Amino acid sequence: MGAEDAAPAGRPATPTLPADVPALQALLATQGYIAGRELATTLFLALKLQRPLFLEGEPGTGKTQIARALSAALGRRLIRLQCHEGLDLAGAAYEWNYGRQMLEIRLAEAQGRADASLGQSLFDRRFLLERPLLQALEGDGPGTPPPVLLVDELDRADEPFEAYLLEVLGEFQLTIPELGTVRAAQPPLVVLTSNRSREVHDAVRRRCLYHWVDYPDAALERQILARRVPEAPAALSAQVVAFVQMLREMDLAKRPGISETLDWVRALLAMDAVSLDPATLQDTLGVLLKGQDDLARVRGTEAQRMLDRLRALPPAA
Repeated sequence: MGAEDAAPAGRPATPTLPADVPALQALLATQGYIAGRELATTLFLALKLQRPLFLEGEPGTGKTQIARALSAALGRRLIRLQCHEGLDLAGAAYEWNYGRQMLEIRLAEAQGRADASLGQSLFDRRFLLERPLLQALEGDGPGTPPPVLLVDELDRADEPFEAYLLEVLGEFQLTIPELGTVRAAQPPLVVLTSNRSREVHDAVRRRCLYHWVDYPDAALERQILARRVPEAPAALSAQVVAFVQMLREMDLAKRPGISETLDWVRALLAMDAVSLDPATLQDTLGVLLKGQDDLARVRGTEAQRMLDRLRALPPAA
């Protein structure tokens, strides 16, 4: 039986989606993700139009977390493909179980069944190993919502790998030469992320809705802290956010992302800090900055100068 013949007949009913953009924002907020209006609109359209979503931005801006939050909020399985140098079709979509095929050949020879039909039977579905792209297209069966497929850090993969994605992104299908074409009964929600370490090809971009995920402004970052670390005093959170915003204005090798902000607040709470002081700031900078050059630049007089500047800000800043 070919892959096309194996696909479920008919098209199961689409699961209930948020009625509008505010409803989607509220749904994501239940998972601790605060989405701005522009991002939420792009997510809503990706769901409504059944289009892949391409998220690009600096490392640490929460791109991967968007896919996780969508998966949890919508009750869909998350299938993650972590991209890396050398990733190919065997690692991303499918490969044949050569070890099992060899056993089948030896068994057929022992039983006197080694004829012309053996070669065809070796490329049956029972010998196929499914990887994330194929898993996402096949889903979990009728009556279940389509999964969320996260193709994470696409820019880490080699450029030729993007060609493998075009059929999946454009038609929600995958052609296996030995079997046929596997088509998704319900298109998965495909989320691609990139840290822009290299340029992703236009052919991929044209098949997706696009959103640039930037660092949050101070007001949004305070909202995120209030949602994710509600036990943190508001004054401490305000100081942390103001300090992190200052760091992002600097020419650092790696500016702190939202995850570092959250980690720093939790670290300060673990040290029973109620406000930033010079000693605690110096001792905990390694939670925010992840490189020796950046630490050396900020520690000492620069950190004190930033702390003095922070203290001069009005309380609501």
